[in-house]
Amino acid sequence: MNRVVLVTGASRGLGASIAQTFLENKDIVYVNYFHSKNEAEDLCRKYQKAFPIYCDVANEAEVKEMIEKIKKEQGHLDVIVNNAGIDKDSLVEDKTKESFTSVLQTNLIGSFLVCKYGRKIMNEGCIINIASTNGIDTYYPYSLDYDASKAGLISLTHNLAVEYAPNIRVNAIAPGWMNTDMNKELDEEFKKEECKKILLHRFAEPSEVASVVFFLASKKASYINGSIIRVDGGLK
Repeated sequence: MNRVVLVTGASRGLGASIAQTFLENKDIVYVNYFHSKNEAEDLCRKYQKAFPIYCDVANEAEVKEMIEKIKKEQGHLDVIVNNAGIDKDSLVEDKTKESFTSVLQTNLIGSFLVCKYGRKIMNEGCIINIASTNGIDTYYPYSLDYDASKAGLISLTHNLAVEYAPNIRVNAIAPGWMNTDMNKELDEEFKKEECKKILLHRFAEPSEVASVVFFLASKKASYINGSIIRVDGGLK
């Protein structure tokens, strides 16, 4: 039986790669987007069981509407992947309360809202949150709002694993550097220096992280719960 999967922030980058991985394994996938409607629709045209679905995850009413739509069309959810995220890197003294809050609203509170309402239409299954090594031990002051949101997401993962057990497993992936749109504007010298800190001496491809997400959602990972799995190439 095909699983029903929701991937937030799935129109491009890591989210698109995650959605494609599930689709290539014949799952039904809701490809959530906020700004990138065309990209989401282009992705869904390639697969019979892919459905674009609009929602700003930071907006509670829109999250509720998104989950209701999935319930109406499918009756339930089996897998949630909370991938939607933003960053607003800047010097610490240039950060404002408004920009800091907006990062937390999308990356942390948005994930909470999707879990809260998505849980209502899950009988069993799993939730996978896309955190970051930034939320564990790789700190960048210009990203402190992003880092804080990912640390909060890790805490959310641990708490919801307790709350939703035993029927729903909740885990998180903590990627390191990836070759995504979010990182393509990085200075080349900076990227070279960062690669020196990685045992594999390169950034990850999104598909390499997506494969770990897919594994966590599979029966092969049926005894993994409340875990944070680093996928960082040995970042030191």
